Amino acid sequence: MKLTKYTHACIRLEKEGSVLVLDPGTFSESAEALSGAQAVLVTHEHPDHIDTKAVVAALIEDEGLALYAPDGVAKQLRGEAPAAADRIHTVEPGQSFQAAGFDIRSFGGQHALIHPQIPVVANIGFLVDGNVYHPGDSFVIPDGTPVRTLLVPLHAPWSKSAEVVDFVIGVRAPRAFQIHDGLLNENGLGIVEGHVKRIGAKYGTEYRHLAARESVEV
Repeated sequence: MKLTKYTHACIRLEKEGSVLVLDPGTFSESAEALSGAQAVLVTHEHPDHIDTKAVVAALIEDEGLALYAPDGVAKQLRGEAPAAADRIHTVEPGQSFQAAGFDIRSFGGQHALIHPQIPVVANIGFLVDGNVYHPGDSFVIPDGTPVRTLLVPLHAPWSKSAEVVDFVIGVRAPRAFQIHDGLLNENGLGIVEGHVKRIGAKYGTEYRHLAARESVEV
C-alpha cells in the first residue's frame, strides 16, 4: 500500500488502482489529494479535517466517489450535495465495512476535550486494512487488533506532548508517521518529534517524519 502524507492531517492511500483519502482539510492540499479517489473518510467536522468546498466539488464532479463520516458531517454534506446523498454514509464506532476495496474498522466516538466550555463533537478513528490507523483528533487506541502503521497527531489545542508519547507507547505499532503538525514551526516540530522518536523506540516503534507530498510503502 502506498501512503502519501499531505500537509497537516490529510493522508492518501493507494493499492491495486484504488485510492482512499482521509481528512482532506483546509490546511491540506485537498483538491490534489482527492484527485482520482474512490472513497473519502472524514474523522470529524472541524475544517482542518474537512475542506467542505473541495469535498462537495469532488462529490458532484465524480459520481463514483463515496464518503464516510460521523453523522453530523454526513448530514451537512447531504444537504450541500443532494445529488450525491446516496454516496454519503454515516459511520459510528465499532463498525466494519469496505471503502474502495479497503477494509475499514471504526473506533472512538468523540473528539478529545479542548476546554469544558467548548462543545465536544463526534470523532471516528479509522483503521485501514488492519494496517494504517488515523485517529482523527483523539488518542483512542483500537481495541482487539494490532496496528502496523500509526499516524500520530503531534500537536493540537487539545493535547500535550506527554499524551502524544503515551499514545505511541499504548498503540506500540512497528512504525509511525506524523499528522496534525500544521500548527508547529520547525523548532516545535523538532522538540515533539524528538520525544516521540526517542521514547517510542524503547517500546518498538520506529518513528519517521514525512514531508508534505512524500510517499512511502506500508
